[in-house]
Amino acid sequence: MHVHDVKHTFGRRLRAAGVSFEDRQDLLGHRSGRITTHYSAAELESLITTANQVVEGGSRKTPALVVLKQQAGAKA
Repeated sequence: MHVHDVKHTFGRRLRAAGVSFEDRQDLLGHRSGRITTHYSAAELESLITTANQVVEGGSRKTPALVVLKQQAGAKA
């Protein structure tokens, strides 16, 4: 295990806990927002859940999400 592994875990857990981008940037000690984004990538499960909420809401403005959901269901 390396220091950067711990920083990645910390950044991801901060994001999962709903900590704001600015606070994550400060807590991780980054001057550049680009680096903060690298260390606190979104969890795939969270992205899928959010996309599913839009699809289940019956939004007709996002047909691409419907296609993605159908493709994900076909793979499962």
